[in-house]
Amino acid sequence: METLLYLPVKRFLEGLGYTVKGEIGGCDLVALKGEDLPIMVIGELKQSFNLELVLQGVDRAAAADEIWLAARLSARGKGRESDSRFRHLCRRLGFGLLGVAADGEVQLLVSPTASLPRKDPKRRSQLVEEHRRRLGDPVIGGGSRQPIMTAYRQRALACAAALADEPKRPRDLKPVVPDALSILRHNVYGWFVRVERGVYALSEAGKAALLYWPEAAEVRQGPST
Repeated sequence: METLLYLPVKRFLEGLGYTVKGEIGGCDLVALKGEDLPIMVIGELKQSFNLELVLQGVDRAAAADEIWLAARLSARGKGRESDSRFRHLCRRLGFGLLGVAADGEVQLLVSPTASLPRKDPKRRSQLVEEHRRRLGDPVIGGGSRQPIMTAYRQRALACAAALADEPKRPRDLKPVVPDALSILRHNVYGWFVRVERGVYALSEAGKAALLYWPEAAEVRQGPST
């Protein structure tokens, strides 16, 4: 599974000074370095080096400063990673290429050096904002079958945890989740019910969500940006 490649690649990029988080905006991983104008890396993971991996990189290229493609190295070293044509294609596209061995060792096959296409500033800003607002790194990159723990879902879970004992008003939740009123009103996941004017309680779906994500529900939020 691609998720088994995530931690080795994450450690590799962290060694280069990046903060790495998985499954952001449909990308297997997004990594940031710097504050005001961060360098952003998008990483895509596959079990083998193939055209689909390259096409995913092409699709993400307009939103990133660097694209890193990673796949598992073949057991005998005779896979696509040894094909000079495949490496040359990645160089021409400006993509970094990483190989992950069975023991988790990461090999740098191609460095991202060529110029990338024109940037998509809207897509880029969405990824940077989600990366910064998401608390911790709750999702292993490379998986797509489980609900993604987005920054919004984290804040909704914090609201649900605050309502677990008794109904409350949005202003009671505001110290924990600054945009609690908006989250309760929109009720995207169906976790909340209004029991009277301005007072909200937890629905059965909300109680189930707290059981499904017990650790995320304990997260305390800072100021919303």
